[in-house]
Amino acid sequence: MLISISEALETPVSTLLGENVTLSEVDDLKAISAKLEVVNLQLARRKTTGKRMLHWALISLCVLLAAIFAILSALESPYLDWDYSDPETTVLAVAFHSIEWLFVRVAPIVLIGAGIGIFLTRKKE
Repeated sequence: MLISISEALETPVSTLLGENVTLSEVDDLKAISAKLEVVNLQLARRKTTGKRMLHWALISLCVLLAAIFAILSALESPYLDWDYSDPETTVLAVAFHSIEWLFVRVAPIVLIGAGIGIFLTRKKE
């Protein structure tokens, strides 16, 4: 009966019997602070790893944009010499020109943004 009362009141049986039970709050605080320290270290590592991954992704984006620009420069718009009497060739040339035009207009903006991102995510000593 005493056990069912302690479960209903959510108190230990020793408290119901009038015994003084002292809980070591200092040990509990030390355990909690140790666990919080571990969690804080894990969060700090995760943040550092994410920042490093973003930094290298932005560098890769810059390299990719430079490579595409070099390829487009080396090709020198080959569609300008095509025979446009065939409608399918004309459509392909317009699509190629549209992609090239869009890349040349958007790539500098993306490159500037990636450069700013690289600067902001660099490792600070």
